[in-house]
Amino acid sequence: MPDISPLLALPGAVAGAGTTADHYGDLVAEQRMLAAGRAIVDLSDRGVITVTGPDRLTWLDSLTSQSLATLDAGQSAETLLLDPNGRLEHSIRIIDDGVTAWLLVEASQTAALAAWLDRMRFMLRVEVADVSQQWATLGQLLPVGSPPLVEPAAPNGVPLVWHDPWSAVQVGGWQYAAEDGHPAAEFPAVEILVERDRLAEVGVAARAGELPVAGALALEALRIAAWRPRFGGEVDDRTIPHELDWLRSAVHLSKGCYRGQETVAKVHNLGHPPRRLVMLHLDGSDALLPGHGAPVLHEGAAVGTITSSARHHELGPIALAVVKRSLDPAAALVVEVDGVAIAAAQQVIVPTDAGATAGVPRLPRLGAVQRPQA
Repeated sequence: MPDISPLLALPGAVAGAGTTADHYGDLVAEQRMLAAGRAIVDLSDRGVITVTGPDRLTWLDSLTSQSLATLDAGQSAETLLLDPNGRLEHSIRIIDDGVTAWLLVEASQTAALAAWLDRMRFMLRVEVADVSQQWATLGQLLPVGSPPLVEPAAPNGVPLVWHDPWSAVQVGGWQYAAEDGHPAAEFPAVEILVERDRLAEVGVAARAGELPVAGALALEALRIAAWRPRFGGEVDDRTIPHELDWLRSAVHLSKGCYRGQETVAKVHNLGHPPRRLVMLHLDGSDALLPGHGAPVLHEGAAVGTITSSARHHELGPIALAVVKRSLDPAAALVVEVDGVAIAAAQQVIVPTDAGATAGVPRLPRLGAVQRPQA
């Protein structure tokens, strides 16, 4: 776990569960500044892994869901490490600078992922290192054509700014959500890599009023409104990418083999994901927000689980939830919070008919008699 961030010492900072601030005293103002591209978010509690060596990209390509073998220097990507049954084990945000592949991950993933990658090197020319104590990330929403608010590191001559590919369907990807009205384009998120010892100077600039800061809760609210899944929120031990519409940014459907590919192809072409991601608009009358894991109920029966929730500066209380695929999109839902039933309106992200894209006709059973058409 990285050390406590210097930005947590700023006036008004309220600590979250980790080593960074949830907010700095004004949730609404922080969201608005962040959405406008005028504030940075301290993400230094997340992990950073480096992979060096001439085989790094082809090696990562062979292990994970995205096409990475021809990633250009400075190009960003997102990829998933799946188990043999296609369930998510790790999500990885990656930028390569021509010498090093920088893997940005949740803090809880870092040690396990670095150790697994190190075991998988075999005779290939790659080296893996957990560099979270030396490097950190800062988040921002970066409008097209605007420079980052903090100068990124460039140890090999390429500025290390990871651009979130969620903003558009990537080559080789697939979107289950309806194309009209998708909010991803309003979430031009980036992560700026800096040397960890530079966080102190970032804190000095923020304290002097030269660099506005927003807390992690502001970023969470904007992420949820953009329907953007996060490993630390939406993923459990049963998750497959289709359930979260993660094929749009992190899966290449026509690349070479990788672990879990058979499940990815089978569900996408012939089957349906057993669960699906929805956004819930919550009744704000009781000023309560459901926490991670809160049950989503329909007529008294559990039909899903809250994965993330927030108060959005325009939408009010919202949440992402994973529900049964068969749940009627028009069903009346409630979420239980501290014994209070909160009404919830469902906004479809992954539709009930997601998958089965191959349209394979049903074949007659062996031995069945085919009757002539009238």
